[in-house]
Amino acid sequence: MSDLDLSEQAALSNAWQNWYRFSRNPTAVIGAIIVVVAVLLAVFAPYIVPYPADAGAVVDFQHRHLPPSWEHWFGTDNTGRDNFSRAIYGLRVSLALAGVVLVIAVPVGTVLGILAGYFGGWTEIVIMRLTDIALAIPPLVVALAVAAVLEPTLLNSMLALASLWWTWHARLVYSVTRQVRAQEYIEAAETLGASKLHILFREILPNVISPVAVKTSLDAGFVILIGAALSYLGLGVRPPTPDLGTMVANGANFLPDFWWESMLPATVILVLALGFNLLGDGLRDLFDVEDVR
Repeated sequence: MSDLDLSEQAALSNAWQNWYRFSRNPTAVIGAIIVVVAVLLAVFAPYIVPYPADAGAVVDFQHRHLPPSWEHWFGTDNTGRDNFSRAIYGLRVSLALAGVVLVIAVPVGTVLGILAGYFGGWTEIVIMRLTDIALAIPPLVVALAVAAVLEPTLLNSMLALASLWWTWHARLVYSVTRQVRAQEYIEAAETLGASKLHILFREILPNVISPVAVKTSLDAGFVILIGAALSYLGLGVRPPTPDLGTMVANGANFLPDFWWESMLPATVILVLALGFNLLGDGLRDLFDVEDVR
């Protein structure tokens, strides 16, 4: 049997063991199910929702403020649109916001953290002091400022959050890299003349993937909450685009008589954020990662 066959069997065995450990964690499984279901609903929203036209600028005053029923699971809003259909479309906005912010922030923070942790010296001083300054600014405040100065759009909200979110990952990766930097196999690679790029991305990077994956899952829930807060304040996605935060804000005007217009979209936000946090906790237990919150 070749060495390649042995390595493939070892990889399959390790993957199976990881899956078995993950599947034995009920909270992780629940979180994974919530996230997978939310993604599937968002992707196939046009084929799933009962009233896809209600995702746009539709007015049907004859059916306004209807309570939850078999016909309208989340009731209808003040213009007669189906809240369930709009909430499913709103998942698209929330997941897109979290996805774009983390796709930008995670690689930037990871690379900067590895560079600061490995090279030290002025590289560490410059990167980590910039990180400290950025960490002192709450992301929501920056997002509010950008949305207030520029046009409040989904793209501007994404860029505003991504401009600061990398700092958390840079700090985490820096800490892990400092620990890995002192390992004997790194010294051996340096002694054998391995290039800096090889050491950074072939020796150190694989050791930071696990904590980064855990933090990314946890961060997704926080990004969704901040995005909903921006929309609630009127600085997020503009109507008539469905957005969960906007639905909560509009429904709040009719509390407590028509409670479903605000409470049910808020429940969707809560469950979605909870799903990502449960998934992150499960990944943390799976990879045996220290608390990265």
